[in-house]
Amino acid sequence: MPFTIRELSQKLFDRSISPVELTHDCLTRIERLNPTLNAFITVTAESALERARLAEWEIYHGTYLGPLHGIPIGIKDIIDVAGVRTTAASAQFSTPHKDRVPTEDAQVVRRLRCGGAIILGKQNLHEFAYGGSSMISFFGEVHNPWDPTRIAGGSSGGSAASVAAGLGFAAVGTDTAGSIRLPAAYCGVVGLKPTYGRVSTRGVLPLSSSYDHVGPLTNSVYDAALMLQVLSDYDSPNPCASRPMPSLVSAFDEPPSNLRVGVPRAFFFDDLHPEIADAIEKAIQIFAALPAEILDIKLEVPTDRTLASAETYAYHKAFVESSPELYQPGTLARIQSGASISAHDALRAGRDLQASRHAIHEVFDEVDVLLTPTVPIPPPAIADLRDHPDKLRPQELIMLRNTRPFNVWGIPTISVPCGFTKDGLPIGLQLAAAPWRGIVLLQAAQGYEQATEWHKKRPELARTT
Repeated sequence: MPFTIRELSQKLFDRSISPVELTHDCLTRIERLNPTLNAFITVTAESALERARLAEWEIYHGTYLGPLHGIPIGIKDIIDVAGVRTTAASAQFSTPHKDRVPTEDAQVVRRLRCGGAIILGKQNLHEFAYGGSSMISFFGEVHNPWDPTRIAGGSSGGSAASVAAGLGFAAVGTDTAGSIRLPAAYCGVVGLKPTYGRVSTRGVLPLSSSYDHVGPLTNSVYDAALMLQVLSDYDSPNPCASRPMPSLVSAFDEPPSNLRVGVPRAFFFDDLHPEIADAIEKAIQIFAALPAEILDIKLEVPTDRTLASAETYAYHKAFVESSPELYQPGTLARIQSGASISAHDALRAGRDLQASRHAIHEVFDEVDVLLTPTVPIPPPAIADLRDHPDKLRPQELIMLRNTRPFNVWGIPTISVPCGFTKDGLPIGLQLAAAPWRGIVLLQAAQGYEQATEWHKKRPELARTT
């Protein structure tokens, strides 16, 4: 069966397959593979099949809502779905007397429903999205479909793992410091963080509101564009009739021309694993052959986390004071690190953030896109991090090093597959464009994708079940 939304949507429209068939297939795969991957916390099988039957009826009777109509997808369990508990992978919201069951959909879920998507359930993550490994979760760690002894990355680890393993054909995650792109790189899928503000965060539990983004994880760049087209919104009261935006997929009708690719080697290329370094150099050569102009550039990279820590503590303060024992110890320690930040320091950090977002515009006078490795190192072994918990946070800081600055800048950024290590672990290539220039970003990403075969590879686990 084809695995991209682009392929499936045409078959659904032609009625050569049905939404019910697709949904049954995904639910069967979840039943078989979730015990290994631990990608889903809650599976909404009954409501998914009900929606699939409705989608089938609508399509067969001429009411076609678009390319997501009848497509089964997953939702990170930090995003509200009406009537389904939102756990944030934490006991804070997962004990019998503290279950958090929203009565309204998050805005992105409303948008997806308007597009006819079928929601399979809620996906595992790093507790409250405060980490890059998905090792810390009330429901246990997420496992990588390419090698279940390895981490899937985080915090949207369950979302990335499920897409790579074919448990759904897309997922919606969140990204505050790299939480879409890091797991996308580790699981060999596409992860897109749009421009800050492009996609509504209403109904999404915050980690740090100044840096939080919502975006898709998919099996191709084209699918990411399809998802972003539906997710993009201005928080309108009626998400089915919100203000139209330019077609993202129509941008693929013409390949990018005269593309200027900026390569900031300082900082982003420091201390790379040699196999990742080799894969990225080969990716640069592929861009040069597109052809594109490759330019070495220097960037002033922001690394301060004061504002993020302060905002996280502000949201969690009441829970920390009332029920600290319901956090995993590592999460509680990270949250409490923001308790001593003064209002003065938070305000200063906020001003610095706006200055960084203003300054990054100037870079795009010289280049159209930036190119870096997504993650400097391959995914660590779960057993090693379990046995040496003191390694976890230092490893996460390394893993998030290259993704975090793009949340500070708030610019559209994507991770696409660009190779494998000798151990068969995926490698990610990160591209970024100017604010609100997502079309340029998607064109560049698809140009690379079409010149390679990496995105077509599936983990053995997905091919044999």
